[in-house]
Parts: sequence; structure tokens; C-alpha cells
Amino acid sequence: MMEMVQEYGEVDKIFETAPLSFSEEIWQHRGTAHPIECRGAVGRYDPVSDTITLWSSTQMPNLAHSYIVKVLGLNENQVRVITPDVGGGFGPKFLFYSEELVVALASKLCGRAVKWAEDRREHFVAAVQERDQYWKAEIALDQEGMILGVRGHLIHDHGAYTAQGITLPYNAAATIPGPYKVPNYRMQQSLVFTNKVPCAPVRGASHPQGTYVMERLVDRAAKEMGIDRADLRLKNMIKGEEMPYKKPLKTRAGVNIEYDSGDFPKAMNMALDACEYSNFKERQETARSKGRHIGIGMSLGVKGTGRGPFEMATVRVGTSGKISVYTGAAPMGQSTHTMMAQIVAEHLGGDLDNIEVIAGDTQSIPMGMGGFGSRQAITAGSSAHIAAQEVRKKVLTVAAQLLEASEQDLEIEGGEIVVRGTDIRLPLGKVANAVAGTPGYALPGGVDPGMESTQRFLTDPLAYCYSAHCCEVDVDIETGAVKFERYVIVHDSGNLMNPMVVEGQIHGGVAQGLGQVLGECVVYDDDGQLVTGSFMDYMMPRADDLPNFKVDYTVTACTHNDLGVKGCGEAGAIASPPALINAVIDALSPL
Repeated sequence: MMEMVQEYGEVDKIFETAPLSFSEEIWQHRGTAHPIECRGAVGRYDPVSDTITLWSSTQMPNLAHSYIVKVLGLNENQVRVITPDVGGGFGPKFLFYSEELVVALASKLCGRAVKWAEDRREHFVAAVQERDQYWKAEIALDQEGMILGVRGHLIHDHGAYTAQGITLPYNAAATIPGPYKVPNYRMQQSLVFTNKVPCAPVRGASHPQGTYVMERLVDRAAKEMGIDRADLRLKNMIKGEEMPYKKPLKTRAGVNIEYDSGDFPKAMNMALDACEYSNFKERQETARSKGRHIGIGMSLGVKGTGRGPFEMATVRVGTSGKISVYTGAAPMGQSTHTMMAQIVAEHLGGDLDNIEVIAGDTQSIPMGMGGFGSRQAITAGSSAHIAAQEVRKKVLTVAAQLLEASEQDLEIEGGEIVVRGTDIRLPLGKVANAVAGTPGYALPGGVDPGMESTQRFLTDPLAYCYSAHCCEVDVDIETGAVKFERYVIVHDSGNLMNPMVVEGQIHGGVAQGLGQVLGECVVYDDDGQLVTGSFMDYMMPRADDLPNFKVDYTVTACTHNDLGVKGCGEAGAIASPPALINAVIDALSPL
């Protein structure tokens, strides 16, 4: 067992003198939406070059590369890791597993290509899981409903091993205050080892747990005090005009939690209006008179995104005129190729068909952090943005010399440089060829060889996205079945580069969060043996279990990157569980 604590303020003194305090005991079971994404790898050894190539469904190709090099005692040029279209990661693939090493080594020892693909049962018992925590939390308020403090104790079930250290309990405890002003805070954390499958981050990385605890405390306090749940939230929320807002807690990287931009009350009010919250009491009374039990729940979740320290990107214009983008980002279903191409196209002609994005290949990019923590657009996207700007400058400089024109008169359209107001055009390939070098001949004046730029966008502070959710349900008290009447999400990811992609990520996150409320649960018997080892026992949500989502946005640009973007992949999974559970509890409150 390991103990740690996160705190600030005079917690015990506040609770001794607080007019009101309420407590909740909460168990959050293991339930993950990743068993559909089984792992696999193929290794192949080339005796001529003495190299191993590993194709692996990993979120971290460069990290996997470094592990193989270190453990097998090879040099960097003897190993290549390629991440194909893995379909989805959800967090469990952000680990280096022993099977990947065994496949790489076996291919060399036997001189044959070696393939490994796990089945569902293996995935349940060998890949990591999450969400297994036990909480006792308490909230203190004054007579007007202003939060004075929060304290509690978290027991985190680590499973049999520590796959990624204290990440999960630390994140959970640091998330508790969320969008609210909490002047005094303490959360004790006990990390315990058991004989269960190891715990490691799954979509949201314990932010759903912390958000859930706080949203339950606020609902509980509102009920006990006879205050409207929305009013209590809005009263205690950090206001838009108070941004940037720094909290006393720090991220696990040692940087203060600081919300650089946002408007939490605006998002919550938009969600409440879309759910017609103002007349819900009348609708609820009418439904109850007819024997129906409807309820409404709300929550607001905040998620730090864009974890650093960096991501690498190279933008290159070839002599063919084709634009290539190489990145250490690891695509796993979040449209990274599209996002990167859009960013580069904005600076280099706007033709997406002329841009090829190469990601997840250690031969192309020697350094990279991979995909996790809703970081790709912020880190890799910012690197590509800066690199594309540099390449654009060079393209125009060289083209101006070749065309004997002013740089200010040039524009890049599609695959050509155009002199404004004329029919004069120069293909991108010819500009790139001019700096590719010809033996014995000088380059155009004042430029270096090659039409490319490599950038590593560095970032320490996180970019905080957030979502306000409002959920209305109808609960059948005979069967326990939950029917969704409406589900509204108001989300802020800063500037939206591709709204369709963002909405898809939100839908996926909400589906995962709701699934873990409605039925997903990893169950062990009293001896620690896994009971839910297949989809016969583990309930994944189906299409008819989920509602139609209404999604709207507030847009407050992030100030930590030039793109003004915040991540979006995990936000839906964070705010959805408390919204649904609060709605069910409200529906069943007369009982």
C-alpha cells in the first residue's frame, strides 16, 4: 500500500465551523470500453540488414522502439516500429507489453515473420483496466450554499502491478474541484495492490471518477439544503470574466492547474435551456401523476489536454511537388491524418489531395510521444503549423527569385505559386527542385538546401476543455430499464478545426461514459478470478441503448498554442456518467 495526499487551505478548521456539511460514499467499479480493441503485433527480421521491423497496434511507436532497443541490446538503426490503422486505443495501448518484445525477438531467432493476435479472453485478463476506486467524500457549505471546502479519502485498486505509477489516483484527486471555487481541499489517497488485472489509464484517466464524486456531492448538498441543483452549481462556478483562473493544485507534471480560457456558466446555461430545465418540475409532476418516473441530471467536466513535453513534425515539399508531413503522433481513430493535412494545407496551397501524412513510423520520425491525453492537435498540430509557416516563407522567398517578383505579390494556390493579377504560375515542384541542389552549381541566394522544416512544439501548461451535460431519463421501476428522453452536450474545445471530427469524438466519449453506467462492469469472484471474460458476460452498449445527442459549442480559444485549440477525445467520457446517474437518482427520488 502507498499513501499520498493533495491539499490546500485550512480544511479541518473549516469543517469544524461550517454551518452545513454532507458526505457521500461511492464505489466506482472497473468498466472499460476497450475490450473491442484487441492488441496484436507482427515482427519480421531481415538478416541482410540485421534489422527487426515490428508492426504493432500501439499508441506509442517511438517509446516501443526505445524499449526494444534497450532490452535486446540493439542500436536504434536495427529496429523499426510501425503503427498501422489500429482502429482505437482508449488508453490500454499506451503501454509496452511483453508480447511485443517477444514477437520482435522471436522473429529474429526463428528467421521468420511472427504474428501475435490476442483473443477477447486474453484481452480481459492481460490488458490494463480502469475505474476501480472507493471514495468517502464530504462537502462543507455556508447557509447561502457557497462551497467552503471538500475533503475525503480515496482507495485506488491498482491491481497486481503498477503499470503507470500514481497517474490515476493523482488525476482523480486533482480533478475534484473541477469548474467550482473550492477554497479548502484535502483528499487522502490509498493505493493498494490486489490480485486483479493491473490498472492504468483508460479514456479519461481517472478524470471521470473525480468529476463524478464532485457532481454527486453538489447534487447531494442541493437536495439536503432544498436549493435548486442548477442554481447551486452556477453560484459556485468560476466565471468567464475570472479567466485565467489558477488553482492551488498542480498537475502530476508539477505545473499549476490554470484554466486559461472558458466560460463554465455559459455552457451550463446553454445545456439547461436546450433541455428545457426551467419547466421540468411541471413535466415531472405530470409524469408522476401518470405513474412515470422521469428525472433530469446535469454535470460539468473539465479535462486538461495537450500533455507535453513536445511532439515532432516535419513538413517537406518534394521535387515532385507533393507535400509530405511526418509526425510522431499516433493516430488511433481521431482523424489525425485529416487534422494535420488541414493545418498544413492552410499555409501551402489548400489542396488536401496534395498532402500525405506519415504517422506512427519510427523510421520517419526518430522522436515522438505518441497518442494519449487528447494531445494530438495541440502538440503535433502546433508543430506542423509552425513547420508549414517556415516552409511557406522559404517557398515564397525562392519563388520570388525565380520569378523576379516581390514576395508580397505571390500566393500559393493548389500545387502552384501564382503572381497575383497575372497568369504567371510556377509549380511547387520546380521551387523545391531549385533548392535540392545541382552538383557544381550554387543555390538561390540566402537559402539553405531542401524545402522542409522540422519543429518540436514544447508545452508544459495544459489546455483545459470542458463539457456541460444535461440528461433527461424515464426509468421503469419494474424492470430498472432506463430510457433517454433527451441528452444535451455543450462543449468547448477552443477553435474547432474540423467540427465533424470533434462531434464524432464527443459522441464516442459520451457513449463510453454512458455504457459504464448502464452495464459495463469487470467482475471478479471472491478468489479474484475474472468472471466477465467475454462479451457474453460483459455488457457493451448497443446503438439502441444510447440516445440521440444534441451537441452545441462555446468557443474560447486556448492561449497556450497559436492554433487556439483544446483537446476533445476524452471530454465526453468525463461528464456523462454523473449526468446520467444524477438523472436516474432524481427519477427515483420519491422511492
